[in-house]
Amino acid sequence: MVLCLKYHQQLGGLSASFTALPNKSLLLAACAACIGGTFQYGYNISVINAPTMYVQNFMNQTWRERYQIDVSQEFLTLLWSTIVSMFTLGGFIGVTIGGTLSVKLGRKGTLLTNNVFALVAALLMGLSYPTGLFELLIIGRLFTGINAGIAICVQPLYLGEIAPTAFRGAMGMGTSIFITGGILTGQVVGLKEILGREEYWPILLATTCIPAFLQLLILPWFPESPRYLLIDKGDTEGCKKALKQLHGIADCDAEWEDIEKEKNNLKGVKAKKPWELLADRSARWQLLTIILLNAAQQLNGINAIYFYADYIFKQAGIPNDKISYVTVGTGACECITALTCGMLIECLGRKVLITGGYTLMSICCILFTLTLSFQDASPVVPYLSMACVFAFILSFGLGPGGVTNILTTELFTQTTRPAAYMIAGSVNWFSFFFIGLVFPFIVIGLQQYCFLVFLAICSLVVIYIFLVVPETKNKTFLEIHNEFQPSSSRKASSVDGAGTTLLSGPL
Repeated sequence: MVLCLKYHQQLGGLSASFTALPNKSLLLAACAACIGGTFQYGYNISVINAPTMYVQNFMNQTWRERYQIDVSQEFLTLLWSTIVSMFTLGGFIGVTIGGTLSVKLGRKGTLLTNNVFALVAALLMGLSYPTGLFELLIIGRLFTGINAGIAICVQPLYLGEIAPTAFRGAMGMGTSIFITGGILTGQVVGLKEILGREEYWPILLATTCIPAFLQLLILPWFPESPRYLLIDKGDTEGCKKALKQLHGIADCDAEWEDIEKEKNNLKGVKAKKPWELLADRSARWQLLTIILLNAAQQLNGINAIYFYADYIFKQAGIPNDKISYVTVGTGACECITALTCGMLIECLGRKVLITGGYTLMSICCILFTLTLSFQDASPVVPYLSMACVFAFILSFGLGPGGVTNILTTELFTQTTRPAAYMIAGSVNWFSFFFIGLVFPFIVIGLQQYCFLVFLAICSLVVIYIFLVVPETKNKTFLEIHNEFQPSSSRKASSVDGAGTTLLSGPL
């Protein structure tokens, strides 16, 4: 009888864990934030690839009409490189102002304001062809970059702060899921059957306005971040109302207590600027961690995989006119992996996923080097290289692609988080620019052995995470902060009447 009772209790607990799903309003708020945020970022990364030849023809034609001479191939390449690189420059500008805007306008307010850049960019790029001004493309791409930089900085902040502790990881994966969803959508829309024909390229580039309009229509119906309302603005009623809408009346009390504890712990502490955070000794390990992880996210070889993908697909016998469809397959592969990671992250934890992802990527680097070295040894080898391409993308999506942003949210408290995102985002965009600049020379110099460089990077990141980064699953922001403090500081910390550990040192 006792055994039977225990069995029913265990079964009931298991059933409860499966039925405890996030509130519907919380999920819709996350989708509203992501559709005009990181979805837009992913979409603008991939949508520029399809009309490459058409835009270059337009620039050449415009140049001929202006100066009665064809533009040189070198200058045409420079113009196209400028259009592409403007996105990176804009992203760097966006991320440097995103944290400040999130403090002044709020997380939701910044996301809504950010759509102005996307709408202006869509207008400029859409008008470039009818006006005969290819310079509008350069300015438009700069504005899309600013939009992406602000979004990648502020949207994870919003998701991390509206999510309850138990679902913070899964909600944070929304960033990665919508980035990959945006990339996949851009690839699909760029197919010739949709908007990939020459006469449609201005419309294709102007479609960046659609996610912006959707966010402007949907996000205003959802509240501002409850943590921002209480800790930054001192709006008690606004915080309670936001919690009730996002978490439901029955589940908002625990989150209210957690936010109130953090507010009490941060009493008198103002939001830090990036340079103040860099000088804060209590946050040096958290800062080092996010700097390394954000640099590694761009320098781990994922860009090299996409660079080699077309060559590998050709070697495998896929016709040139069908390669775009296989590329869509790689985008779908990354999107599915991000969804899988979102379902596993609260079960396996952040540390297991990101360590496992980098470990698998290290193995793929070794295998990819071998298959590229012996590409002509057997007809089977190109197919093994194809398998390595998909395996590497899957490994990236499983860990580094999604968990990095979540850790940037979780390793910091309310007053340091915006500055942390500005620093992390700056490192990420600079690394993106650096790999784009240096990677062609690495390939020319090392050829297939370039993956040994990425092997070293992935392996070193695995060792660092294993030795330094704690598991953050189901821990409050204050508990995670305490994990990084020296043991002497933990002993010196005081405990209040409610059992809340208060940090004795400055944040």
